[in-house]
Amino acid sequence: MALPSCLKTAVPMSPTTGFNLSGSLMKSDSGFAVPTRLQSIRKGDRERLRIQAVFSFPPAFLTRNGRAEKQKQLKQDLLEAIAPLERGATASPDDQLRIDELARKVEAVNPTKQPLKSDLVNGKWELIYTTSASILQAKKPRFLRSITNYQSINVDTLKVQNMETWPFYNSVTGDLTPLNTKKVAVKLQVFKILGFIPVKAPDNARGELEITYVDEELRLSRGDKGNLFILKMFDPTYRIPL
Repeated sequence: MALPSCLKTAVPMSPTTGFNLSGSLMKSDSGFAVPTRLQSIRKGDRERLRIQAVFSFPPAFLTRNGRAEKQKQLKQDLLEAIAPLERGATASPDDQLRIDELARKVEAVNPTKQPLKSDLVNGKWELIYTTSASILQAKKPRFLRSITNYQSINVDTLKVQNMETWPFYNSVTGDLTPLNTKKVAVKLQVFKILGFIPVKAPDNARGELEITYVDEELRLSRGDKGNLFILKMFDPTYRIPL
């Protein structure tokens, strides 16, 4: 039966989308007729979503490179900030606050989540910055202060050694007790005055140390008294004498 002319010319509208449904109809995968215009819209949406997915999730190597560059820049900012501070001896309260902020940014990108299970901790490290007044001895004349301080850790033997250089070459060795995978209790055992006169450490010579960042060249630690220690690798092969 022939359709009335009014039905032939009527242009229906979609009740849900409002799109004009004029144009030829094609069968969809579901078996229902879908206007070609809507099909092209849906294809366009699929292509747009595909492109978004590609750029929203970059390849893994790009992400790793991005993290490495950020880590490198944060370390460089920290090292540049501490360079003129004589290991912290000339740092003002504002300097200390600024260094602490930069250190926390470096700690946030620590690549070694379980330092005490890593060989990176081992070796002889040179102290390049600290807030510890007992180490800096800033009130003493400059010629009576140690020129360089080192700390060595051997994770396999759970030993630690702190060493001064000129003019006195004092040192102290101690034992470590892991509290978790990045924090240790420290019990100092023997001081060596002038590098060779042994003196037993008092029983209260104890503390805690948390390694908050470590890689092949830099280590950050925080003590139980709130002091910050920043060290650079000096000799990764060094072993503490037993």
